[in-house]
Amino acid sequence: MNPHDMRPPLGPDSWRLVGLDIDGTLMHWGGEISDAVAEAVERARMCRNHVILATGRNIMGMMPVAERLGIRRGWAVCSNGAVTVRLNPRAAGGYDIVEKVTFNPRAALELIREEMPDAFFAVEDLGVGFLVNREFPAGELVGRQRVASFDELCHDEATRVVIRAPGVDVSHFDDLVHRIGLNDVTYAVGYSAWLDLTPPGVTKASALETLRRQLGVYPDHTVTVGDGNNDISMLEWAGQSAAMGTAPAHVKAVADEVLGSVEEDGIIAVLDRLIDPDRLAVM
Repeated sequence: MNPHDMRPPLGPDSWRLVGLDIDGTLMHWGGEISDAVAEAVERARMCRNHVILATGRNIMGMMPVAERLGIRRGWAVCSNGAVTVRLNPRAAGGYDIVEKVTFNPRAALELIREEMPDAFFAVEDLGVGFLVNREFPAGELVGRQRVASFDELCHDEATRVVIRAPGVDVSHFDDLVHRIGLNDVTYAVGYSAWLDLTPPGVTKASALETLRRQLGVYPDHTVTVGDGNNDISMLEWAGQSAAMGTAPAHVKAVADEVLGSVEEDGIIAVLDRLIDPDRLAVM
């Protein structure tokens, strides 16, 4: 692919919106973001690009990544699109919540509990952590975990629900979700037996589209990069999209381009195309 194919023509006041997944895209599986990737993100941000982290992580999991990348102002999409924040160094915690979309998780959790009684459940407690039916293994959730009864988990509206089913094959998990008919939520199955549920119609793409309209960015001036099932919506949505080399085949199939692996810092190939030394602009 020609390196310029992902660079739409820009007018003198045009900006791009660049939605970037974190885990497996910007961040290596060991939890590190290389200096080369961090520097490429910074250069891209200086060239009329709204670089927006678009992640399944909650706010607390996203903020250290924004700090590592030097992003102190701008926007981020968290919880697979259910929560959008504006980064603001003057605000408590460094961010303001500008949009949150919720749903009642009871029906979905009851279906999952009936089919997988040994599953772990976690309901996002926005800005704090998660309410859980029992504690998840260390490092799997960011924020405080508070053990709660099933009724308490289902009592309030939620932005995101996580189901973890040890020993369940991912393909079986996907089949199960289709069979029990989770029609009132949006879901994404992870690489392991891990299921994220979000409100109906809520995805990374829906949140990015709201930001695109607010920021006045042309649809053709949108670029996204990701590697997982929860990235499919934004890869299909963007004017130009790229999947990481480590992505599953069905994720690569919806992208315009396949990059090198995350371990090879494959995302730099896209970030470098977004840099134009003649169009530097401090965000």
